[in-house]
Amino acid sequence: MNQQISFRPLIPGDLPLLHEWLSRPHVVEWWGDPGPLSEVESDYLPITEPGSKTRGYIALQGEEPIGFIQSYVVMGSGDGWWEDESDPGARGTDQFLAHADQLGRGLGSAMVRAFVDLCFTDPAVTRVQTDPSPDNERAIRGYRRSGFIDVREVVTPDGPALLMIANRRSDAAPEPSR
Repeated sequence: MNQQISFRPLIPGDLPLLHEWLSRPHVVEWWGDPGPLSEVESDYLPITEPGSKTRGYIALQGEEPIGFIQSYVVMGSGDGWWEDESDPGARGTDQFLAHADQLGRGLGSAMVRAFVDLCFTDPAVTRVQTDPSPDNERAIRGYRRSGFIDVREVVTPDGPALLMIANRRSDAAPEPSR
């Protein structure tokens, strides 16, 4: 990647842009039809508020907005999601690149890796998980390239998914076995 990837918090003024991105065919294919702008505002305005368990971000390459990414506290996420989760440090993530011509070039993997690294700057975060559709081979390959490992197929409120986990990377060498 030519320029470093960074993230800025999603703000209410971003919602028309987010709606436009969510309406693009390559995003609709996996995220579904976003409906009118008012529906996107209803869904995403709460995550722009301080203290929200879900936080949205605009991903930037240099100064250029390239996509959307969000993180959420997995435990207690509600609505049938991850009801058995007992780790308060687990975070979930979902993302997409805004521009179809940037797919398949490693940018999504770089964005996800940079975001996971950012998540792990918080010592309370123990792992990051994601749950692409088992049919979304491009996303699965990208998550694997960015350090996620396959855990198992699960059924979510959105249907079948592949649960994938990124663990905190250790800078220390493992102790030799004796």
